[in-house]
Amino acid sequence: MRIDPIGVIRTPYRNLADMPIQPRGGKGVRGEVIVDEAYAEGLADLEGFSHLYLIYQFHEARRTELTVVPFMDSSVRGVFATRSPLRPNHLGISVVELVAVQGARLVIEGVDILDKTPLLDIKPYIDAFDRVERSRSGWMGADGDEVEKKRSDERFV
Repeated sequence: MRIDPIGVIRTPYRNLADMPIQPRGGKGVRGEVIVDEAYAEGLADLEGFSHLYLIYQFHEARRTELTVVPFMDSSVRGVFATRSPLRPNHLGISVVELVAVQGARLVIEGVDILDKTPLLDIKPYIDAFDRVERSRSGWMGADGDEVEKKRSDERFV
């Protein structure tokens, strides 16, 4: 199966070092999604949603690892129990705030994505579908403040 990008994500992050590791760390940081004109019609009715899932390719990931040491931990973990970009298909997902729809351009906020990242899909966040009342976060012990402050390093390049 082949998946082709439908656009590109533009952000202020030009290199992998010192980027936020999750959207929470990109609080207040704006970016934009530029959707290819061939797909622009698919953006109809999107402006009514406050948040979006962006599904994208970790285009700078150069290898695959089945075990990694995640940013918020010091133990080796299975890659599928982490948010590491070194997964077999190099797919990423971020929930971002939708600020504006301007034709084929989306203004977004809360960005943790490398500039020029290929966009594969957009889905609206729908509270009635997506909010989980009770959840477990496995090995993850960091609180929101720690996640907000944590920045990437070279471990996943």
